[in-house]
Amino acid sequence: MNYLAGKADQLPGNHLTLADYKAQHFGFNVHEAIATITLNRPERKNPLTFESYAELRQLFLDLAYADDVKAVVLVGAGDNFCSGGDVFEIIGPLTQLDMPSLLRFTRMTGDLVKAMRACPQPIIAAVDGICAGAGAILALSSDIRLGTERSKTAFLFTRVGLAGCDMGACALLPRVIGQGRAADLLYTGRSMSGVEAERWGFFNRLCEPDLVLQQAQAYAAELSRGPTFAHGMTKKMLQQEWNMGVDQAIEAEAQAQAICMATNDFHRAYHAFSAKQKPQFEGN
Repeated sequence: MNYLAGKADQLPGNHLTLADYKAQHFGFNVHEAIATITLNRPERKNPLTFESYAELRQLFLDLAYADDVKAVVLVGAGDNFCSGGDVFEIIGPLTQLDMPSLLRFTRMTGDLVKAMRACPQPIIAAVDGICAGAGAILALSSDIRLGTERSKTAFLFTRVGLAGCDMGACALLPRVIGQGRAADLLYTGRSMSGVEAERWGFFNRLCEPDLVLQQAQAYAAELSRGPTFAHGMTKKMLQQEWNMGVDQAIEAEAQAQAICMATNDFHRAYHAFSAKQKPQFEGN
């Protein structure tokens, strides 16, 4: 299998180049430091399989070592984002597994979310059409979400007899849209329209369907031109401070900012502003 497992650990200094990586279970390319991941089974609304879950998890783990990727765009092929776990390739087989095997699966899917949250690059989800189940979790786990009016987002786990607490939904969703709104979606499994999702703060903004990928990549390009080491620090602190009190968070941010002040990008910015020029950041 063409997974990346263990590859980063074998390289001097733990550096990794992903431009030549050939994904097996989704589309992947790197252009001008932007990695675009395309869930590419449009005939089935881009569902996930056991294999695509595992490959995505490993890819996001290895992005922590990728020198040539500064931002990530996640998109679905065709007119939909992702319909969740494939009914015949995941849901059906799960009904035949014993409890230890089921727990291995649910932990693996949760590890994908952990890997997305831990990778230093900002992740921008370009969401059109169906965004359901695990697909909704992939969007939720991204840092920025661009949607369309016709998109339909559903955390539909209760529709198949499961709890709404899947892959971190009960922790992540209330922080994005609020406890009451999250409870509504997680109890009912109903679809949230694009307009409602933007109004509730799930989508950062709405785009025309034929422009959502382009605008997500433009957003990623803008971030990639910024101080990417500092962006990684911002992402880490956004994650870590959920579990901190205010005083602890202020101290953690003091330490994080002091680290950023020791970077060359901070010095580049000072000299550029002093010369009334735009800083050219290099991510170090």
